[in-house]
Amino acid sequence: MTTIIYIASFLALLGVLVTIHEFGHFIVARMCKVHVQRFSIGMGPVFYKKYDKYGTEFALSAVPLGGYVSMITNKLIEVDPESVKGLTQEQLKNTFDSKPKWQRASIMFAGPLANFLLSIFIFTAIFLNTIDPQTVPVINSSNQDIAYSTTQTFVNGDKILSINDISVKDAKDINLELLSYAGFSGELNFSVMRSDNDNPINIGIDVIDFLPTSESQSNPTQYLGIDISYLMKPIIGKVISGGSADSAGIKSNDRILKIGNKNINFADDIRKEVSLNPNTSIEFKIIRNDEILYLPVNIGSQVNQNESIGVLGVSFGTTRSFIQSFSKGIYETYNLSLKTLQFIGKMLTGNMGTENLSGPIGIAQMAGDTAQAGFLPFMYLMALLSISLAVLNLLPIPVLDGGQLTLLGIEAIRGKPLPEKIENMVFTGGAALVIMLMFFAIFNDISRFF
Repeated sequence: MTTIIYIASFLALLGVLVTIHEFGHFIVARMCKVHVQRFSIGMGPVFYKKYDKYGTEFALSAVPLGGYVSMITNKLIEVDPESVKGLTQEQLKNTFDSKPKWQRASIMFAGPLANFLLSIFIFTAIFLNTIDPQTVPVINSSNQDIAYSTTQTFVNGDKILSINDISVKDAKDINLELLSYAGFSGELNFSVMRSDNDNPINIGIDVIDFLPTSESQSNPTQYLGIDISYLMKPIIGKVISGGSADSAGIKSNDRILKIGNKNINFADDIRKEVSLNPNTSIEFKIIRNDEILYLPVNIGSQVNQNESIGVLGVSFGTTRSFIQSFSKGIYETYNLSLKTLQFIGKMLTGNMGTENLSGPIGIAQMAGDTAQAGFLPFMYLMALLSISLAVLNLLPIPVLDGGQLTLLGIEAIRGKPLPEKIENMVFTGGAALVIMLMFFAIFNDISRFF
């Protein structure tokens, strides 16, 4: 049963990503009136096909790795006239290479663009249907050997706001930002908030050949010498109807500042203070829409292991509006695209281990793992891989969309295409490189099992 889940998850994941990518090419080609002979999901022999009213063959092929959109070109008409028999004069006239450069570029770019749009859509749906935990990275401890470049040093309890002016909120943000500096020598600048200070404090750390090994890259904060907890802000998410908080007039998005005489910094502080005071009336100091309020709260109780503990009837974190979710979806897609490009560059320069590259086996394992974890983790993986597919396809490697766009750029500069012999050599080299990368990724996948 587990094997079936992994195979089905892999096919569903790859099927959606490839279909969306190829549909991007297809729909723009059709808008530009280029005749598409075949829209195939999968490679190799066709085992199912169906034609639409325009004569395009929609096919499912035997090898579920990739797909393609086959368009009419002048070269195809010249080399294989039999393959275009039955096409109208209008279709034969509207070849891909007869179109203006901007239309050809649009068709090539449409595939990666479709993947970017898919990731934005998925992220927006995820953010809209989940609670924003409003976490804060907090320093638990720091290594005394850290090479500070400023008089200010980390103090336990410091809240990290940003790294080199890039805002960070959770483990993903911090790890991605630190990983982007793999191989870097210079200063990392942290902005932190401290409980006894009203303004951010800047802390500089000198690094030399930062994160030099795969082991260090697997835990960037540990290599840097800091231990971090990710704590939730004391912001009310959902208020349970009829509970103590509801009866006292506490509302969603209220921020708790104080319970009695106890200052509240994190959601855990609220849980601790409430649990210690069952069936007690305590004044809560809260902030709501920039207004300070004082609300008396009659804390309820429940029995846990023969002990009465206080309950408030709330959850923490905040909901997001559609606009907030959409904006965050765009930012996440942009940020992860940029990081993907940076990581590819670091693999090429040797600053990041190539064992991070996964092939079909690794993707299948991730697909199965996330599918068993739940629908949202599976969709999150789909968004991440959609970004990776888009970025990889935009690399200037012939046979990929980025390579086609590069050749179009050269054609625009030269005023004519490259000589056919050189173009064939370029495509052959590009195809060989892609095949080598595929085999290397599969080798990485297999190596993880030994």
